[in-house]
Amino acid sequence: MSFSEQYRSKRITATEAARMVKSGDWIEYGFCLAAPRAFDAALAERGDELSNAHIRTGVTVYPSLAFEADTTGGRFTWNSWHFTGLDRRYAAQGAAYYIPMRFAELPRYVLENQPTDVFVTQAAPMDRHGFFNFGISNSHHYGVIARAKKVIIEVNERFPRVHGGHGHGIHIDQVDHIIEGDNLPLAELPPASISDVDRAIAAQVLAKMTDGDCVQLGIGGMPNALGQMIAQSDLKDLGGHTEMIADSFVDMFQAGRMNGSRKALDRGRIAFTFALGTQKLYDFIDENPFVASYPVDYTNSTEVAGTIDNLVTINNAVEVDLFGQVCAESSGPRQISGTGGQLDFVLAGYRSKGGRSFICLSSTYRDKAGNIKSRILPTITPGGIITDTRSTTMYVVTEYGMFNCKGQTAWQRAEGLIGIAHPQFREELIAQAEAMGIWRRSNKR
Repeated sequence: MSFSEQYRSKRITATEAARMVKSGDWIEYGFCLAAPRAFDAALAERGDELSNAHIRTGVTVYPSLAFEADTTGGRFTWNSWHFTGLDRRYAAQGAAYYIPMRFAELPRYVLENQPTDVFVTQAAPMDRHGFFNFGISNSHHYGVIARAKKVIIEVNERFPRVHGGHGHGIHIDQVDHIIEGDNLPLAELPPASISDVDRAIAAQVLAKMTDGDCVQLGIGGMPNALGQMIAQSDLKDLGGHTEMIADSFVDMFQAGRMNGSRKALDRGRIAFTFALGTQKLYDFIDENPFVASYPVDYTNSTEVAGTIDNLVTINNAVEVDLFGQVCAESSGPRQISGTGGQLDFVLAGYRSKGGRSFICLSSTYRDKAGNIKSRILPTITPGGIITDTRSTTMYVVTEYGMFNCKGQTAWQRAEGLIGIAHPQFREELIAQAEAMGIWRRSNKR
């Protein structure tokens, strides 16, 4: 049977696919941009037929019609590998939950620990060799495919075809059913706005960078600022190895700063596991040999990324305490994002020969009442999640300076981190450090 004949034999409607879901099933949606649209809408039409079904996904960018149609909260439980604003809204309704993870380990979780009855993901149309491409969102899909009882591809003609790497596609032989979707546009994430504080922090990181560095950037205003500043700098021969590729990588490439020529691994290519940005990014990665989509247990593996010389990893934080512990994902016990790959790259950045790992945060924020609060704290807010332990943290950067925690005693850490806190809070932090027994009398004030 030809590939075209197989395609026709496996083609079904979204309604037919949704009817395959049973009460109690675990349904895995494609990661981030790959989450299904037509299937989700059809699942919403199941009315009161289902109970106690579970949807599992990550980095939610499309509102789920199925979940939002469940007014009782008894049809679906929403489970997310990484919270976005939509996930936080669903959690506030009492039926959405975060799944703690270290991103590099995610394929193993779905292979060993999480059952999958139905896996549904968007993908580019089948090519002449019988492959569907989901390289825009590779993540842990190969692991889900290996374990899922049913694999359903929802075709979207707007999806870019992204080179690999590996794990960036699936052959029709592995597909149970095919939905021809509605070809809806991909969600876009405009670059975050850049503040003067972001620029001040980015400038310090930029000063630590050299020609030939390999860059990993997290999401947010500061990494976006750094990408723009790199594009305008004199740096050359930079490489890219990251979990999420964003518009800033396009800027660095088009400015001639990033060519990957000095990378020993994936030379001449940016390795990534999922994309999220604007149409500029999606056009850039389409059929572009300069980019390579890989599963997350390759991009985020400490053993893999750590072999890249001069790896520079830049990530954000919510708060840092005087011991060097980093919370990057919660406000107290309330989950606001996720561990994602931050710990993966904090470890890889330090393991890399010549590598550097930076945790960046503004020194203060304003609470809902408009009061200024310090992000450098004596201890992490009660209930707060430790994303990076004190032994893994390297550089911490605020607009007031940079401090390298590695090898530093408790009193040295207290002195160094208070030194980059907002001046308004330093005396209070010193008093609290003294009370905790981590402030030496001769420390600089």
